[in-house]
Amino acid sequence: MDMSNALGVMTGDRYRQSLDDGREVWLAGERVENVAEHPAFRGVVDEFARLFDLRLSDPEAREINTFISPETGNRVSRSYALPTTAEELRAKFAAAEWWMRESWGQLGRSPDFMANVVVGLYDYRDELEKGRPGFGANAVNYHRYAMEHDLVLTHALGDPQIDRSASPLDDPDLALRVVEENERGVVIRGAKQLATLAPFSHEVLVYLNGVTAQRGAEEFVLWFALPMNAKGLKILCREPLGDHGNGHSHPLGRRFDEQDAMLFFDDVEIPWERLFLLGDSMLAVRGLSRLNAWSMQSTHIRFHERLKVFVSVAAMIAESIGVHGFRGIQENLGELISYAETLRLGIVGAEASAQPTPGGLLAPAPSYGLGFWSADVSARVVEIVRRVGASGLIMQPTEADLVNPELRPFLEKYMRGHEIDVDRKARLFRIAWELVGDGFGSRQELYEYLHRGDPGAGRTRLLRTYDRSAVDSRLTELVSAPLTA
Repeated sequence: MDMSNALGVMTGDRYRQSLDDGREVWLAGERVENVAEHPAFRGVVDEFARLFDLRLSDPEAREINTFISPETGNRVSRSYALPTTAEELRAKFAAAEWWMRESWGQLGRSPDFMANVVVGLYDYRDELEKGRPGFGANAVNYHRYAMEHDLVLTHALGDPQIDRSASPLDDPDLALRVVEENERGVVIRGAKQLATLAPFSHEVLVYLNGVTAQRGAEEFVLWFALPMNAKGLKILCREPLGDHGNGHSHPLGRRFDEQDAMLFFDDVEIPWERLFLLGDSMLAVRGLSRLNAWSMQSTHIRFHERLKVFVSVAAMIAESIGVHGFRGIQENLGELISYAETLRLGIVGAEASAQPTPGGLLAPAPSYGLGFWSADVSARVVEIVRRVGASGLIMQPTEADLVNPELRPFLEKYMRGHEIDVDRKARLFRIAWELVGDGFGSRQELYEYLHRGDPGAGRTRLLRTYDRSAVDSRLTELVSAPLTA
């Protein structure tokens, strides 16, 4: 992979320019010529550019988020760091905390998340090398390439929802597959959903497939990385969320609607150097937890920040309408805080219980149970904010309403709050509406429930892998003799 033009950490201007690379992005039946300039995407691009520049311009942020690459001397993102000590692990997750705090816990695919997946890919290098000579070296090289170029990545894991009752072994269009292998690499055909952040990413990483563990499904088992402007790759975006040009501001949706996309691979060629695994089902199954060892902690950190935002929004809404002293409301707010605190302690525990990996790094303890718990409580968190805000979430004046001299007397008299003026109350409720009511909030909640994987299947995996042996042994001994009174 070409390292000659590697410049280290991204800047805002470089990021905007990098998106104008000929990628084939489609929105509402039309091809988008330049993602950075399109009205539907500009707000998110500007937010990413702001974060990239802040990471360098603010001395504290620069110290938290970057370090000097020992190989090139470039300043690179700490999200790509390979931790081997507790101090390095803490520094790595301090960077994750910065990303999640600056984005209010709203960016599920912040650059920190996928950078940590690439760390997991690096960690699994020895097993990949055993699977096929050269693939482990590809993983090492790709980690270095992504770090030195500060790539923004997406991943595409799910197969299309065509007919989930059928098997790709009967209908190969149901899953992404290899259709040709040649001296340059492999040619793939099919589709993947959902690639969150796809139009804003530099590359996509693919490493999961619904038929991975089925016998005879080798053509569907592949891990690879691909630039978003690759020939034959089409990116179909869903309806944008956020601003709709009707005067109602959407400060969260405008900045953090990270988009979701279908990816169509129309006989796309993947060079050998960008392949990490091919045709080995069990190697793929074993590798998934290794890839997610650090990104899972990044997800917990993000959701914790999101929970803290919900706590503050709900509490401030309650205060703004004078219900904060009501017993039921206080119980609701306490319930929100209990979720935030439980997750905080889980995050601390996973990091404190870190163990060396077979790849020689230090990773937090596996915490899949915490992830599925988070998916469950997310809906309850939304419900509580809806109960606290009630009908006020629906009816709030816009900024244009607030400055209209004819409306202003009525707004001040009938839409003010408890010790808060109508302007601040309206803005607070509109933020709450974005979190729990409009299209952006609904998408975020669906994302929380699904993006960690199917909760039911996840709990089944927990059942199969949970170590009950010590307590089972004690219980077996206990019931092997008459129980004394």
